[in-house]
Amino acid sequence: MRSRIMEAIYKYLDENPEDEHMQKQVILMGKSNICTIHSFCLEVIKNNFYEIDVSPNFRIGDQTEIELLKQEVLEDIFELKYENEDEEFLKLINTYTNYIGDEALKNLILKIQRFIR
Repeated sequence: MRSRIMEAIYKYLDENPEDEHMQKQVILMGKSNICTIHSFCLEVIKNNFYEIDVSPNFRIGDQTEIELLKQEVLEDIFELKYENEDEEFLKLINTYTNYIGDEALKNLILKIQRFIR
């Protein structure tokens, strides 16, 4: 990404060699931190974990871990709703499940979550 930016700056400077601002940008590129938005956010969190009450040894989960956590959270929510006999939840269950179980509804919720994401 850095090389593409430098290439664009040099191309611009070829056409506008008197632009002092862009000449300065060439010098500053060596010190610049160029990365993806995800890398930038991760760096901000690592440098400010104490401000946002995050453990200093946090880590980013891989895709498999994230999917397992989603399923675990969904299981916990369903269990809580069943225990509380939540009327709206029970209506949802009756509408989107069959006598076999509630897996179809759980899969639908995960599918909607993936679509929204």
